[in-house]
Amino acid sequence: MEHDALVIGGGFAGLAAATYLARARRKVCVVDNRLPRNRFAKASHGFLGQDGSNPLAILAEAREQLSVYPTAALLQDEAVSARKDREGFTVSMASGQTLKADKLILAFGLRDELPPIPGLRERWGQSVLHCPYCHGIEFSDRRLGVLYRTEMSVHQVLIVAEWGPVTLYLDGARLEPDAARKLAERGIAVVDGPVSALEGDGPALSAVRLESGKRVAIDALYLAPRSCLSSPLAEKLGVDVEEGAMGPVIRTDADKLTSVPGVYAAGDIARAPHSVSWAFADGVTAGTSAHRAMVFG
Repeated sequence: MEHDALVIGGGFAGLAAATYLARARRKVCVVDNRLPRNRFAKASHGFLGQDGSNPLAILAEAREQLSVYPTAALLQDEAVSARKDREGFTVSMASGQTLKADKLILAFGLRDELPPIPGLRERWGQSVLHCPYCHGIEFSDRRLGVLYRTEMSVHQVLIVAEWGPVTLYLDGARLEPDAARKLAERGIAVVDGPVSALEGDGPALSAVRLESGKRVAIDALYLAPRSCLSSPLAEKLGVDVEEGAMGPVIRTDADKLTSVPGVYAAGDIARAPHSVSWAFADGVTAGTSAHRAMVFG
């Protein structure tokens, strides 16, 4: 199968890129394993016209709308390898199928590496959260917390404090004097000692249990976990990858073109910070940039 472009990843960035290429009447195929990063959240916020909608439902509707275009194809599979050749790119799937295209758009997203604290993973996206802009107002003025992961956690807790009273759980870490001063000036509480578990009914969070046995009441806990690229294709293609504050980021220019000619990257893998709106916008940029390259060479 030969296409003008292959989009690896069918999240918000990938589907946006594919939609704009399809509207340009180019043959585009989206390869997606249907495991988007935000699949753990029941609602997506801040995306115009879809505020509060289920992210999986938004993506399902977007796939249905994309499928109407006669030059667009959707393939539920996983891209496992890719190489550049004289005619463009060849991408192999986990199913054994091979696809060829003139351009590649990488939009496969990130995978969050969550700390191994009992009770955390099953609440991820529900009451254990990443972004207060995405999931902050729903917990306004309730008992909030931030789990210390890196020095950036001090920055995060100062932001989360805009939504209500917040406590920083150091989880065995130590604060620098300047950071401790900033928190004290804002009236942010700090709890020492390792966290041993999170407790609550179902996905709800009611308490942080410390290794000492102490329990602290809480309704929502924020953390910024380290993330990694969810696909090996960036490495196999040899695109430049930079180390960001929370994990690797594919380096792109303003047109979302990577260091490898013909390969674009969009969404969380190619930017920080992250949101649905930014992913969509970056997908539009990648799709239209790839199309212009097809026109002008």
